[in-house]
Amino acid sequence: MRAGEMGRVSLKRSHRVLAGHPWIFSNEMSESPKRFKSGSLVEVYDRQNSFLGIGYINPSSLIAIRLLTRKREPIDDGFFRRRIGNALHHRERFLGSVDSCRLVFSEGDFLPGLIVDRYGSCLSVQFLTLGMEGFRDTVLEILDEMLVPSVIVVKNDSQSRMLEGLPLLKEVIKGALDELPVIREGEILLEVDPLSGQKTGFFLDQRENRLALDGMVRGGRGLDLFCYSGAWGLQAVRGGAEVTFIDVSEAALSQAQKNARINGLEERCTFHKEDVFAFLERLVQEGSRYDFIVLDPPAFVKSRGKIKEALRGYREINALAMRLLETGGILATSSCSYHIEKTVFLEMLHNAARDAGKNPRLLEYRSQGKDHPVLLSVPETEYLKCAFIEIEPL
Repeated sequence: MRAGEMGRVSLKRSHRVLAGHPWIFSNEMSESPKRFKSGSLVEVYDRQNSFLGIGYINPSSLIAIRLLTRKREPIDDGFFRRRIGNALHHRERFLGSVDSCRLVFSEGDFLPGLIVDRYGSCLSVQFLTLGMEGFRDTVLEILDEMLVPSVIVVKNDSQSRMLEGLPLLKEVIKGALDELPVIREGEILLEVDPLSGQKTGFFLDQRENRLALDGMVRGGRGLDLFCYSGAWGLQAVRGGAEVTFIDVSEAALSQAQKNARINGLEERCTFHKEDVFAFLERLVQEGSRYDFIVLDPPAFVKSRGKIKEALRGYREINALAMRLLETGGILATSSCSYHIEKTVFLEMLHNAARDAGKNPRLLEYRSQGKDHPVLLSVPETEYLKCAFIEIEPL
């Protein structure tokens, strides 16, 4: 669709867009978004009639418009080839030849609503917004041509699609998953299920953090809490540690066990299905002690209104973990909740340490990997917080 064929939107307030943010909320528009066809492209102007960019609109979404470009240019095959090509170049430049990574990170790669992950020769693709869904065929054709994968999975089961008025579904549109892809992370092999696994099949955003912790942990006894497929703990086991893997999901534990077998590490692994809070409370009562603990929970908060409740949960579970650590023990703890900011996260850890009677030393603060690029103009692109803490008594 060319610029002359697009609808025209004027904004009452444009400071966010002028600062580089691609989101426009319905209450920032001078007119009702319901005038426009859902998923259509629109030109955006400020109150002075200055052109701001081109985006797609969804009258049913709180984020009414997401900008695709700030230029007057056709949003066509050539546009998506350039954007996807730039995203691939970024990974080649900063990651080198890895067999798995996030190839396209939505707003972080200036393609809002599109996620593309690579697991060997398999691509897992998500279309999260109505506007991006409209370019599905174009995007899939370009990905297939540029990357020539043997398998393409469309994993459209994210709950965010429901907010866009889109159905949830997942399907293999090229090839077959008769054998699941196996990827390499450091010296560990990990089987990934792009169709039935969580998110797109794996949590690629923690890759660099898992490898960084591997350099700090050598031997000892540890816990991998909310272990999912065991990627954190298996790095430590390979380094000589004994690790207990805990998850409430039977499917997750089964995958972690399989990954342990693939790497020949079963002998130093224990797997236990239980709620993590209940498990930690029991261990504290028993007086158990560990040399390191990995705490990588799912997001405890999905909206700003639930922050206080989520912080109570984060504080409680981190305090329990700290109580179980030996003097000099290491806690690798994370939050993937965007609404919990870095300063709030670190303050929560300080309070959790006080509750546990510990004096924490921050060894390293980290975030998501380079394949999840952060735009300074879009704070929402930086969501992952990860702290490595050494525990000392008060």
